[in-house]
Amino acid sequence: QLLLVESGGGLAQPGGSLRLSCTTSGSTLDYYAIGWFRQAPGKEREVVSCVSSIGDIANYPDSVKGRFTTSKHKASKVVFLQMSSLKPEDTGVYTCAASWGRCSTYGRDFTSWGQGTQVTVSS
Repeated sequence: QLLLVESGGGLAQPGGSLRLSCTTSGSTLDYYAIGWFRQAPGKEREVVSCVSSIGDIANYPDSVKGRFTTSKHKASKVVFLQMSSLKPEDTGVYTCAASWGRCSTYGRDFTSWGQGTQVTVSS
């Protein structure tokens, strides 16, 4: 069973940057797609991005395109979310999750979840 642990969250000013890490263990990433999700206060959880088991990357909301970059280091089994030009609307709990092979926009397709890390963007 794949285990996932997020790190790198914290407080940033508007226009600043943060890099989140999703450290995995228990299995090779050859079998899994890794997605990043976020949930803002008072809002539903949404998919931010996903990297498939073969390395294809999808960025979903228009609001993050051009600002967020997802990457995978296969050998160390870590997936990163580099966030730049941060906005207050980016505030929320960011969670990584694993699905069986392919990326999906549906949270129910992801079978393993991390604990989440808080990102706060405020001046």
